[in-house]
Amino acid sequence: MNWITLHTEAQLEEIRQRSALRPQLIFKHSTRCATSALVKGRLERARQPETIDFYYLDLIGNRPVSNKISETFFIEHESPQVLLIRDGECVYDESHLGITMDEILDAAAA
Repeated sequence: MNWITLHTEAQLEEIRQRSALRPQLIFKHSTRCATSALVKGRLERARQPETIDFYYLDLIGNRPVSNKISETFFIEHESPQVLLIRDGECVYDESHLGITMDEILDAAAA
């Protein structure tokens, strides 16, 4: 998995802009949560699609960025959580064990 580290609020505007060209995925990960580690591992074992940029946010170290994500995309915070951004909007979000690469691909294709 080629994660792009998400660690600043300014990157959210970049994600929004890039989402006009191709879907952008944000994975919010808690380094203190076994479920989050399981989901991260599941994503990393799956084949990464070349058509989606994958951003990784360490929630413990970047809580203000996580809060800004919720505010920017009107999504309630959960952990772990994925958000798929297309055309500046969150078009799909899922949390916990509901996060799968197949679901992400289906949402990106819709």
